[in-house]
Amino acid sequence: MKLGIGIISAGKVGAVLGAALGRAGHTLVAAHARSEESIDRAEMLLPGVPLQDVEEIVRTCELVLLAVPDSELPGIVSGLAKMKAWQSGQLLVHTAGSVGTEVLEPATSLGALGLAIHPAMTFTGTSLDLARLVGCPFGVSGPATILPIAHALVSEMEGVPVEVDNDKRGLYHAALAHGGNHLVTVVTQAMRLLEDVGITDPGTFLSPLATASLDGALRSGEALLTGPIVRGDGVTLEKHLEVLADHPQTQESYRALALATTERALARMKISETKAAELRKILGD
Repeated sequence: MKLGIGIISAGKVGAVLGAALGRAGHTLVAAHARSEESIDRAEMLLPGVPLQDVEEIVRTCELVLLAVPDSELPGIVSGLAKMKAWQSGQLLVHTAGSVGTEVLEPATSLGALGLAIHPAMTFTGTSLDLARLVGCPFGVSGPATILPIAHALVSEMEGVPVEVDNDKRGLYHAALAHGGNHLVTVVTQAMRLLEDVGITDPGTFLSPLATASLDGALRSGEALLTGPIVRGDGVTLEKHLEVLADHPQTQESYRALALATTERALARMKISETKAAELRKILGD
């Protein structure tokens, strides 16, 4: 079944998912864009799609794709509900990762059908993202009666739907932020340290180690973990903390992650409780 789709709004996620749904044969009725950047993105990824205000889109489209920041979602849904803009039988799909369909209750109480689909990837807001959607996992949530629609929409975008319980969406999103956003923080902190060492291209220098470590973790979990903690090398840890004193933010990150690594090394019996206690003391637990 092909649907008339409205996109709120033409941000990096909305414009790309809208383009993917249009490529799948759905009709893109309208999109909302306010900033010059969003307008330019809409022209590039959604050519010929009219730009309309939010209320007009909601009143005229069979499926409304709400691709807005998580924090803005409740206000938009409830505000439009107060205007009685949502339609009975209308499909309402949000792309927020941290919340489920409960946030859509003001609309579903008026008869709309609510779903949550969240692509587990980082968006650039360009056509490059369309290729990256192929095989991309999507966390999907919604009532069992209409959840097959979420599966179908994701499949049409060439993604892979994975069901996530509504009450687990917060934990699901925390996992992605920790494994994705915080990974960027750790790597860029390491790159800045290498710059201070005098290495002019720290990204290239770090790439083999970081790539191998990530690949090993994704394939084997902690089985391939190496370094001073799994060796129980407290002397090296003390040296690391000493040289990081001039980099207090990185030192704080290092200390927190080293403590976490100590607990995982102990759980996997890589080190003894006695050695773990020694490392905790060095790390200031």
